[in-house]
Amino acid sequence: MHSKAPANLPSKTPKVTLSARDLIKVYQAGTVEIRALDGVDLDLYEDELVVLVGPSGSGKSTLLNILGGLDAPTSGQVFFRGQQLDLENDAIITEYRRKHVGFVFQFYNLIASLTAQENVALVTEIAEAPLTPTEALSLVGLGDRLNAFPAELSGGEQQRVAIARAIAKQPDLLLCDEPTGALDSKTGILVLAALEQVNRELGTTTALITHNRSISGMADRVFRFGDGRIVETSINAARVPVDELVW
Repeated sequence: MHSKAPANLPSKTPKVTLSARDLIKVYQAGTVEIRALDGVDLDLYEDELVVLVGPSGSGKSTLLNILGGLDAPTSGQVFFRGQQLDLENDAIITEYRRKHVGFVFQFYNLIASLTAQENVALVTEIAEAPLTPTEALSLVGLGDRLNAFPAELSGGEQQRVAIARAIAKQPDLLLCDEPTGALDSKTGILVLAALEQVNRELGTTTALITHNRSISGMADRVFRFGDGRIVETSINAARVPVDELVW
C-alpha cells in the first residue's frame, strides 16, 4: 500500500525516514480493552508532507506519539532510517526525540515570561547544529516579533513561535497534532503556510494530523484513519498551495 514515492520525490529512489510495522496499542479501562492501534504499517519519506485525517478516537494521535517516541506500542516496531528503535530504552528514545524529532501541538506551550526569541532559544541551546532563533522565527514570518512576549502575540503568531521552536534544531521529523485546531480559518492558513515553507526550505519530513479534510490538498500523501487502522491511502498528483485551499 505504501510502495509508491510521494508526488514530489523521484519515483525510483524514495528514501524512507521513518517506518512503522504492525503497530498495536491496547489500553485497559477497567475490564474493557481499548485497541487504539490495530496493526498499522506506515512509511514516511524524506522531504514529504503527509496529512492524517479521521474522526476522534481513530488512532491518529496515538500513532504520532509512538512515532515521536512519546509513547511505546503494545507490540510492533518503529525504524528510523532503517534502524529499529528500542522503544523500551528511555535513554535511546530521549536521544532520538532530542536530535531528530520536532513536535507542534494544538496548544502552544510557550513560556509566558520569555520573549519569542527566548522561547526558541530554549531548544537551540541544547541542539547540535541549530538555526539561530532569528533564523527560525524569520522562516515562519516572525522576524519582526523577536522581542514580543506571548501575551503580545495573536494565537496564530504564538503557534508560529511554537513551530519555530520545533524546527530550530533542524529535526528530521516534524510531527504536528491539530496545529490549527484552536484557530480560525484565516489564522490557520497562516500557520499551515509556515509548515509548508519549513517543509519546502528545510526538507523536513512532516506529518500533520487534522479533522479538516480540506487541508489534505496541501499534502503529498493522505492517510485516512478508522478504528485504529489506516483504511485508505491517497497520493496527490500535485500539492495545492495553502492559500488556494477551499475551507
